[in-house]
Amino acid sequence: MADKAVPHFHNQAGLRVIAVGSKEFMCIGALPPFDHPHVFLDMGGDTEIICQYCSTLFRYDPKLKSGTAEPADCLWTDAAPATKAA
Repeated sequence: MADKAVPHFHNQAGLRVIAVGSKEFMCIGALPPFDHPHVFLDMGGDTEIICQYCSTLFRYDPKLKSGTAEPADCLWTDAAPATKAA
C-alpha cells in the first residue's frame, strides 16, 4: 500500500505548538477514535497555521524533512501490522 500523499498529524499529547516539515498536511486532532474531522491545512506563504477544530498551532520548520514533525510521534499513520492467515 502506498504512503499517504499528504502527511497526517495528530496532537494526542495536547501540545500548544507542533513543528512540521510540510506546509500542506491534514490535522486529525487526537488519535482515533477521538479524532476530529480530518482537515486539510495549507500555510501558503505563511509559516504558521492554527487548526480550526483543535486550536493546535502548527509551525513550519524548514530544517525538518517533508512529512515529519517535532515531536516525531505527532505523525499519524493508519497502517496496522499485517496478520497471517490461519
